[in-house]
Amino acid sequence: MTKTVQKIILSPSRDIPFNKLVLSQSNVRRVKAGVSIEQLAESIAQRTLLQSLNVRAVVDAEGNETGMFEVPAGGRRYRALELLVKQKRMAKTQAVPCVVRDGGIAEDDSLAENDERIGLHPLDQFRAFQTLSGAGLSDEDIAARHFVTPAVVNRLASVSSSCTRSMPKTAWPSSSSWPFRSRRITHGRSRSERMSADPVMTSPIRSGEC
Repeated sequence: MTKTVQKIILSPSRDIPFNKLVLSQSNVRRVKAGVSIEQLAESIAQRTLLQSLNVRAVVDAEGNETGMFEVPAGGRRYRALELLVKQKRMAKTQAVPCVVRDGGIAEDDSLAENDERIGLHPLDQFRAFQTLSGAGLSDEDIAARHFVTPAVVNRLASVSSSCTRSMPKTAWPSSSSWPFRSRRITHGRSRSERMSADPVMTSPIRSGEC
């Protein structure tokens, strides 16, 4: 007897006005890391929102929906949109693409969204830089759009090409151990800190190693 496999049903998506969204206390991210809210806001301004928010309906004491939705997963995107509204660069009634959840645990969704992310391998990132360069963007344009230094774009994009020729794909190191991972620019760092974090300044590639 053949066992019937139960098909999964994906959560529905809908556009919700920004002023109907509130940040949820169920979001597990507390420590600031990665691209700043200001940088994320600039990215959204350039490209619009590339990833939907994960939301849940807010209910009253009787369990009735209030018309508001909380955001347990996608809090940084929410804060970036909030900043754009404060800067009057986006209307507070702008429709925001959202995935609406009504089951499971909100904290579990938030944790999964963060746990399941896989950073782009530096070689793939540098190839993308080369593609953007071929599309007519200067090193300065690429650096500004992706929050790295122009030196990183110029030096590492070319170095990655020589490394891929000399190293078989199966021998590529993982993203976490790659010796010259690009570092994003963060606000408030001293010049010495920026230099020590710049892979162009610290990479063994400067001595010809891959």
